[in-house]
Amino acid sequence: MQQCDIAIIGGGMVGALAAALLAPSGLTIQVLESRQPQAFSPEQPFDLRISSVSAASVRLLQQAGAWDAIAGMRAWPYQRLEASEWQGFATTFSAKELDCEYLGYMLENRVIQLGLWQVLEQWHNVSIDCPRELDTLAQNDQGALLTLKDGSQLQTRLVLACDGAESRMRQLAGIGVTAWDYAQQCMLISVEGERLEQDITWQQFCASGPRALLPLGNGKASLVWYDGKARIEQLAAMNNEALEREITAHFPPRLGPVRVLNKGHFPLRRRHANQYVKGSVVLLGDAAHTINPLAGQGVNLGFKDVAVLNDLIHQAVERGEDIAAFELLKRFERRRRPDNLLMQGAMDVFYQAFSNELAPLKLLRNLGFKAAEHSGPLKKQVMKYAMGL
Repeated sequence: MQQCDIAIIGGGMVGALAAALLAPSGLTIQVLESRQPQAFSPEQPFDLRISSVSAASVRLLQQAGAWDAIAGMRAWPYQRLEASEWQGFATTFSAKELDCEYLGYMLENRVIQLGLWQVLEQWHNVSIDCPRELDTLAQNDQGALLTLKDGSQLQTRLVLACDGAESRMRQLAGIGVTAWDYAQQCMLISVEGERLEQDITWQQFCASGPRALLPLGNGKASLVWYDGKARIEQLAAMNNEALEREITAHFPPRLGPVRVLNKGHFPLRRRHANQYVKGSVVLLGDAAHTINPLAGQGVNLGFKDVAVLNDLIHQAVERGEDIAAFELLKRFERRRRPDNLLMQGAMDVFYQAFSNELAPLKLLRNLGFKAAEHSGPLKKQVMKYAMGL
């Protein structure tokens, strides 16, 4: 039977960042991941799964020592962010207003993961077991005993569940969730075009759902199309040429002509774990919370979870305290749960407000965009919060 101080279930972006930031503590860390990520090659087309990574999240990746590897693969900064419904009523955020070089980066999820895995290979106290799948969990006085699908066992003091929205570890720990489906689904479309704006990410709200552009550089971008389930499935069934015509008809003219390279779609579901901690199991990232992706804050919330827990564990190690002490883990939950609830609630307000076609409400929300554009210090505070500053 193997033993370690911390077992991390899930070696994706959140789990790998947790391992990389905790590695300098000297604790023995074992990362269990079920799927090997595809190796990166520059000629590969962009993945569909793209994250808008805030300035604060970039700093965490730098702290982990992974940023150079990530930027050496593919990373694209954006300096402006715009939200609008009616023409002339937009709110635009600019890095210049905060004297920053960028608001954030557009990064492929796999590239983030691969960059972090390169870092983990350098730490003698960290091991990645892949492919490896979890079977059962038994909590005991020493922490938790994990039995894997191949029959092997791992005794650990602390378990970090970073295995995504359908977290197997969350289920094994007996932690329930509050969840519901949104009426909309989301379609991701990789495109290329000569007129694609490259320094700005924008989102235009429409009656059936928002349309958004995520710039990827060098004439490439990811389009995000929110709509009802039937409409998204209809779009997904089209060939690329037919989809291009639909994009031209339903996206703002500023987009210009595009060529579709790839597409995919998924349902939108809100989840929040009823607790983040149970015994020696701690939920992080999507295992603890998922939100409407309107503002692209999902991965940034997960990284914030990691940052808080990382600080608490490092402090415990320095003081010679138990890294799995109940009060330490509950302190993590108290610090992260309100912030995650706030962001979930804000996205739900946006979703509900822009799903309503009452004329007075449409006028009010567009006047709100106009007011926000000229709100001065308040606008800067919103920008700083979104950037994690």
